[in-house]
Amino acid sequence: MAETDRSHEKSIALVGLMGAGKSSVGRRLAKRIGLPFVDSDAEIEAAAGLTVAEIFELYGEAHFRAGERRVLARLIAGPASVIATGGGAFMDAETRKLILGRCVAVWLDAEVATLAERVRRRDHRPLLRGKDPVALLRNLAEVRNPVYAEAHLTIRGGALPHEHMVDRIVAALDAR
Repeated sequence: MAETDRSHEKSIALVGLMGAGKSSVGRRLAKRIGLPFVDSDAEIEAAAGLTVAEIFELYGEAHFRAGERRVLARLIAGPASVIATGGGAFMDAETRKLILGRCVAVWLDAEVATLAERVRRRDHRPLLRGKDPVALLRNLAEVRNPVYAEAHLTIRGGALPHEHMVDRIVAALDAR
């Protein structure tokens, strides 16, 4: 596989439900292909001086999504990188248009059971507070998966080790 000899003109934006591995797979992918890695949620937190959960609690989801769109626009306008987006970012029509127009969008698709097992390990996700992860993720998948399917590439196999997911992404990028 020609992984590091190819120049990347566009950023690679990873999209998908919470727990799909956007951040952990994204870090490994960036290292493999020689691009910087950026987590949009971490960038939002740095810009706001608040956690994502605090922004949701204090200002609501609409305010968060507007800030998320601004941060993603700034990241996408910068040097090519691997960007882990928040699970809801791609659902915003303006944000989705920006990602599809200026990045290679990669949907990390995983089974709800796999996602639920992963998100149970951490409780920092505002949409999960006090809710059953399986039921919430099943409902989110019903609504979001048809939109995530608009991504340029779909990588299935969320239960695979992250390195195998990276292998699949690199192969799909090379095949483009």
